[in-house]
Amino acid sequence: MIATLRRVAPIPHGIAIACVPFFPGFITLTAVAFPGVSIVPLPLALALLGAMGLLGIYGIASLVLVKHDPSPLRAPLVTLTLVMLLCALLGFNPRDGFVFLGILALSMIWHGGIAQGYAWPNVARTIWWSYLLSGIFACVLAIGMVVTRVPAAQYAIAHGRAVGTFVLPGELAGYLILFVPIAYALARVAHSPRLRAVAWAAFALGGVTMALTFSRTGWVGLASAVAALVTLGSRRKKRGALVGAAIVLAALVLVLALFNEHHNPSENYTRLSIWQAALATFDRFPLTGVGPFGFSHIYPAVRLPDGDETAFHAHSLYLTFAVELGVAGLAALAWILVTFGRAMRRGLATAEPAAFVLASAIAAGLIGALVQGLIDTVSVFIFGLLFPMLALALAAARAGTAGA
Repeated sequence: MIATLRRVAPIPHGIAIACVPFFPGFITLTAVAFPGVSIVPLPLALALLGAMGLLGIYGIASLVLVKHDPSPLRAPLVTLTLVMLLCALLGFNPRDGFVFLGILALSMIWHGGIAQGYAWPNVARTIWWSYLLSGIFACVLAIGMVVTRVPAAQYAIAHGRAVGTFVLPGELAGYLILFVPIAYALARVAHSPRLRAVAWAAFALGGVTMALTFSRTGWVGLASAVAALVTLGSRRKKRGALVGAAIVLAALVLVLALFNEHHNPSENYTRLSIWQAALATFDRFPLTGVGPFGFSHIYPAVRLPDGDETAFHAHSLYLTFAVELGVAGLAALAWILVTFGRAMRRGLATAEPAAFVLASAIAAGLIGALVQGLIDTVSVFIFGLLFPMLALALAAARAGTAGA
């Protein structure tokens, strides 16, 4: 049994990471009204969730039966799971809350599986091939939909911005904040010439697609990721930090210059009223929040007179955690990030050069995504990227591309 679990490990890992561009379609499984168009039909979303459940069963079996060193993030991840369970039970939207909890629990199992099996034969190679090819598919599809203006409803509601399978341009941008730096790193350090060529193509397509999202938070997030990568890779840290700051400043200038490009100007300040409503909600439910996916239910009661009629989330990763999971959820998230930062520092200190490049790129992408999270909530990052990428960064620091 153990030998079989190790031998087939590349298959579930490859399938899981290849499916990430379709994860935003899970929004169709909830009862909330979302301001976008999903091209993932409900049957496919259900099938995808079922497939992820089967992969979760494999992951649990592997973690239970195969001896391994646990992830350094195991304790804070388990704590966050328990916090989410409590918040879902006490929240205003328990049905969708348990969907949230189930999907996030699968993501945490995936985290443990990567920590366990990244260095097993062909696992890392399959992960990176699948990641790049599925990302290329997502980029080509998003670009093609902008060029052809199909489907028309998505093109219209997104004001001509690239969306693809991601429901909203900001979701696609959140995916690309990690995809572009990782593609660049693989193009530099992958052992296989074919993988390097594919990685360069992914890097170029990812950059074009990011530009077409016209996502202001996405552009600043990617600039922050590039700045972090420059700083981490610089031998003179002070100089690297100054270059990184210049990159972020340039991105901010670009964003201000194109402030209304492909946006509805009337929506520019809706975040301000939503943030105020979120703070008012947190003031009322500070300990365990209103439960996962509960903010959209409570929002009409705290909405400002001039605010949007509906709000799917708090338009900030941290405010969303605060509103829906309370102080308990914020503390668990902080514990995860602090523990990761300490483990990452130790890993990079002893990493081989190629491993250092790849691990730094993943960590930089995570930093960029967390910067985007200051003023946006990207579901594909929370559900499909955050926990697996934390594991991939730590695993890559130890094993690099592991034969990729």
